[in-house]
Amino acid sequence: MNPTPHILALAADYDSTLAYEGKIAPQTRDALTRLKASGRKLLLVTGRELDDLLAIVTEIELFDGVVSENGAVLCWPSSGRIELLAPPPPKQLLEELRRRGIQPLSQGRSIVATTYAQCSDVRKVIAKMGLAMEIIFNRDSAMVLPAGVNKATGLSQVLREMQLPAKRVVGVGDAENDEAFLELCGFSVAVANAIPRIKQIADMITHQEHGLGVIEVIETILSGGLEAVSEDKDSAVSTQ
Repeated sequence: MNPTPHILALAADYDSTLAYEGKIAPQTRDALTRLKASGRKLLLVTGRELDDLLAIVTEIELFDGVVSENGAVLCWPSSGRIELLAPPPPKQLLEELRRRGIQPLSQGRSIVATTYAQCSDVRKVIAKMGLAMEIIFNRDSAMVLPAGVNKATGLSQVLREMQLPAKRVVGVGDAENDEAFLELCGFSVAVANAIPRIKQIADMITHQEHGLGVIEVIETILSGGLEAVSEDKDSAVSTQ
């Protein structure tokens, strides 16, 4: 009987990590399929609004759990069950942002999204209305969410429901909003196109960008190479 693998799941961001220009390449999809066939779990962790995500990701059923809207909404593809981890955005906030002409402006089940260029005006509105909300960045995007809601809180809920320890999860990301969930995972990876801060905190940086970088991670997991690296990291932490 083979021993239980140290790494039980891969948790990956979508845009600019798994996907390039909004789509997962066939070779990346094939690698995800092989990882799932090994008995490990696949988790998607994204800032995208759930409806938008479901419309573009044809491979959604590959994933055992989906964290969307930057941690506010969970989706379980096998059953179609959706969980809201945060309330809808306040109606008065949306009305005021529209009155001020904030564009672009989109609304999900819990998230309000715009661009970095609009964040100063959005912050003023939040402060003026005394709302317990915060702005989280993803390169040129700005997401408004209830305070304390992020990818790590969403992923934590998924891991609890799946009874998976975070220390046995490999996380992969590229941008500011990935930092929280990467720090939660037992082993963190930055794809080659990641921003400097994510590369700084990551345990590993891939040689390739986007989906090709994720393929690198998957190949290393399947070969057992990342198991050894992760175990070495655990040993180093336990002796400190």
